Amino acid sequence: MPTPVAPLPSLALHAEPFAADVLARALDARDARFDGVFFVGITSTRIYCRPVCPARVSYPDRRRFFLSAAAAERAGYRPCLRCRPELAPGCSPVDAVARLAHDAARHIAAGALNDRPVTDLARTLGVSARHLRRAMRRALGVSPVELAQTHRLLLAKRLLVDTALPVTQVAYASGFRSLRRFNATFHARYRMPPGALRRAPRANGLTPRADTDAPPPLRLTLAYRAPFAWDALLAALRADVVDGVDVVEARHYGRTIELDGHRGVVFVQDVPRKSHVAVDVSPSLAPALMPLLARLRRLLDLDAEPATIDAHLAAGGLAAHVAARPGLRAPGAVDGFEVALRAILRGRARDVVEALGEPLATRHPALRRLTPDAHRVASAGAVRLTALGVPNGRATALVGVARLVADGALRLEPGSPPAATRRTLVSIPGVGERVATLIVARALAWPDVCPDRTLLDAVERCRPWRAYAALHLRLAAHTTPRLSRAG
Repeated sequence: MPTPVAPLPSLALHAEPFAADVLARALDARDARFDGVFFVGITSTRIYCRPVCPARVSYPDRRRFFLSAAAAERAGYRPCLRCRPELAPGCSPVDAVARLAHDAARHIAAGALNDRPVTDLARTLGVSARHLRRAMRRALGVSPVELAQTHRLLLAKRLLVDTALPVTQVAYASGFRSLRRFNATFHARYRMPPGALRRAPRANGLTPRADTDAPPPLRLTLAYRAPFAWDALLAALRADVVDGVDVVEARHYGRTIELDGHRGVVFVQDVPRKSHVAVDVSPSLAPALMPLLARLRRLLDLDAEPATIDAHLAAGGLAAHVAARPGLRAPGAVDGFEVALRAILRGRARDVVEALGEPLATRHPALRRLTPDAHRVASAGAVRLTALGVPNGRATALVGVARLVADGALRLEPGSPPAATRRTLVSIPGVGERVATLIVARALAWPDVCPDRTLLDAVERCRPWRAYAALHLRLAAHTTPRLSRAG
């Protein structure tokens, strides 16, 4: 068995690094829990695959292991057309790296380098561009630009295969600023023109549409590691619905969204037999697909490793709860400020959304408003919120958070320091400890917090996944977890 191309650091949430023989066993078993954690390149075909690829596994001496798709492509391998590495759960370039590379990879996956230089990303992360390049090279074996190019190409491949978007729109939706550059890069990397992937038309909607004149939604998929307690996640989302912004119907979740000036609607539903979530996206959101898909992954907690988390919770005394809801996910956020708005306003969120949220024309009667952003709420001020019926303390608290977010002094997004963010929130008049903890848990996707103080002792043995443990206990007690009860 050849050794991996680089030392394999501790991956995801495992305590020990993966040796080559461990990866080989996972590959031979096609263990789905390792899907997205590593990739394997076959030297005889120069193709790289996911560990769950249905193709016959090559001889051991023809395998090379990589921590990311970007590293495999940099070594000259192209993605398998059967297992489609671009559909693998997307946490391998995140969980495997040090904190700086973790944050950089997350920003790049959301399109941070599509129209900005590396120096801007480095400034956002508080380091020099040289230090960022060095950290990325050491952690992933690729530069920030190489990683960004891989993300763009893999998204383009998904759009070419799964949608009927014209090639020009595919190029721009995947982050390229020039059709000529897209064609040249695609051909150089995959040794085929983009159009070669389109051999048959594909449908791309969740349901048939009565209005045939309207452009159909784009159908994409987001993979996850089974099991997945979809109904429990929907219950948590349903409890937090704000009329006009989001809705849960049957086993679907839908919402309005605005990203980079592009507005539309998304609907998601679980497809358990394929271990992925089907996503319907308004064509108007196509230019913002990269950040949109990244945010949906966070909202639905799709990068969790349920086998690892469930085993740890069971060992911590929650075996019966885990058996009842295997693969429980902790809901995250599409937008951190929206989490703060709902947590602070509680039952008054709908009134503020109706007054300050911009209207959005959709074909769904329950989806008609956008959540007001921090700038809009800060401009409205506490007096306006109070006039809308918001208690003065909550109005003051929300405006205080809005001003910090609008000024860039407070970042409510993954990668922000949880302890420091919580201290900043608590220092704002009217923001209590429970609300601050809840905001950190969802906006920062931080799993080791418990907003309910009455459960602290019960979940202590479940660190670093106390958020999952607390959610299990609340569900078992027939108390639906919702933001409006967090303080």
